[in-house]
Amino acid sequence: MPQVSLDEIERVVQTALVAHGADTFPAAEVARAVRKAESHGNRICGLYYLESYCAQLLTGRVKGDAVPLVSAPRPAVVHVDAGFGFAQPAFAYGLAPALDAARQFGTATLAVAHAHTCTSLGYFTEQIARAGFVAIGLTNASPIVAPPGGKTRVIGTNPIAFSVPDGKGGLAMQFDQSTTMVALGKITMAKAAGTWIPEGWAVDKDGKPTTDPEAALAGSLVSMGGYKGWGFGLMAEVLAAGMTGSVLSRDVKPLKAPEGPHHDLGQYYIIMDPVVSDGFVERLERIAEAVSADEGARMPGQGRVGADPVDVPDAVWAQAIGLAEG
Repeated sequence: MPQVSLDEIERVVQTALVAHGADTFPAAEVARAVRKAESHGNRICGLYYLESYCAQLLTGRVKGDAVPLVSAPRPAVVHVDAGFGFAQPAFAYGLAPALDAARQFGTATLAVAHAHTCTSLGYFTEQIARAGFVAIGLTNASPIVAPPGGKTRVIGTNPIAFSVPDGKGGLAMQFDQSTTMVALGKITMAKAAGTWIPEGWAVDKDGKPTTDPEAALAGSLVSMGGYKGWGFGLMAEVLAAGMTGSVLSRDVKPLKAPEGPHHDLGQYYIIMDPVVSDGFVERLERIAEAVSADEGARMPGQGRVGADPVDVPDAVWAQAIGLAEG
């Protein structure tokens, strides 16, 4: 398994995307996201997606030349129409005006509409937190989750991400998780590897627990914490689809399918300026001290350090090089 530098990963990804029809700026923004994912070992959101990106650029399922359109329907509301292009450049277009609005009004929202899958949602909330703001992000995905007691898929894994600044340009807290027991990519990777999945991750088409990834993909993933996780998933659906004007999970076709309609997904971010509260940083530090009082306990996201270079499976890197060569 070769070790590859993050600079090389970013270069190869950007080259591959441009070779398959993406403009330079969108390709650069997606490549930065892949770089970040690989640095933290998040392979599901890293090079694992590159082949899909390239295939969908060729078929037009994602528009590589889309130019995001930014508008402000209300003073503290920023809306970005991704134009069926990648989510990363659309977010980049909306970030500065959304942060300006939060500085002025204390709280602002950023809605990204009609976008390709954003993969790692925490990648975006982290950028907001590193700018000094508290961020909550939500998105939806292709349908793979039935309500507790039901069999019909209604929502996707519908992640929620939460990032908190430490007042020094870093992160005090960071988490990014699906509202299911596990991300869908873990199931598809298990199927590709020919391995079983743990019981409790999914049920089959009849609603029975299964350890077979193929049966899981034909059935439903399980919401974390039962009804509690289901409720969070529904809230993500309401905000990601309802507040952006994008598609419902139930109408999204499989995200990695080469052909089909545009993803048309939404991401919704709530941005809060902590300076509106006296003593935010001091209270945050006291919370962190309390959390870390016991050995082995820590705030979510603490101790998370990116690697460079990173291990990349031979087949994955060979595929990436091949895509870059066109």
